[in-house]
Amino acid sequence: MRSLTSKRPEKSLTNLLKKNSGRNSTGKITVRHQGGRQKRFYRSVDFRRDKFDVPGRVVAFEYDPNRNVDLVLIHYADGDKRYILKPQGLTLGEKVVSGENVEVKIGNTLPMKNIPIGISIHNIELHPGRGGQIVRGAGTASHILAKEHGSVHLKLPSGEVRKVQDVCLATVGQLGNIDWKDTPIGKAGRSRLMGRRPEVRGTAMHPASHPHGGGEGRSGVGLKSSKTPWGKVARGLRTRKKRKYSDKYIIQRRKK
Repeated sequence: MRSLTSKRPEKSLTNLLKKNSGRNSTGKITVRHQGGRQKRFYRSVDFRRDKFDVPGRVVAFEYDPNRNVDLVLIHYADGDKRYILKPQGLTLGEKVVSGENVEVKIGNTLPMKNIPIGISIHNIELHPGRGGQIVRGAGTASHILAKEHGSVHLKLPSGEVRKVQDVCLATVGQLGNIDWKDTPIGKAGRSRLMGRRPEVRGTAMHPASHPHGGGEGRSGVGLKSSKTPWGKVARGLRTRKKRKYSDKYIIQRRKK
């Protein structure tokens, strides 16, 4: 059950979020099916958690229109205020802290070498000091399977097992809002408010608008291969590089 605090977002941590509607600097559409969207503020989230050994108090739980996880407003002992991602089980008034040897409890951030095997973690760094880059979505959590030679083996939500340096920071706990993936959009208008414009099938268009268009009745793509709206072949052309430099850190591929 989501329990949010009824308050306006912290003014010092918000700024205007510009609309691009899928257009580049010349005004041409470079990403289709984007546009509209409600006006919203961007909340600056502390993914680095680099305020070490300074305790912070949980003041509020807030909705964030830019992500599927709720936010926690933290007031630190030195007067600083920051937003962090809301883990499941964190309560109002609780204390959280980041550091090398802090207690392993929900909301605290510490290096993975000091986190026991099997504990749920999120907001994980891939490179020391860069800030949390993975496991930041609603309901997600990762687990440490093993530790060896300065690295840990992480089981990611996708099923992938990957090596990460054990000095990288991670936050303890599973992220909240677990039911997000089961929530129906409900109506077309809500998609428009989220910035999604309708996608139309090529077979439903007329031939001037798409290579798949036209034909009597319900006609498919035809004998030729599938095309993009610009007439390029849509299947069979690989666009990804064969290998990435970081592939060597993958122990087990994600489940297909």
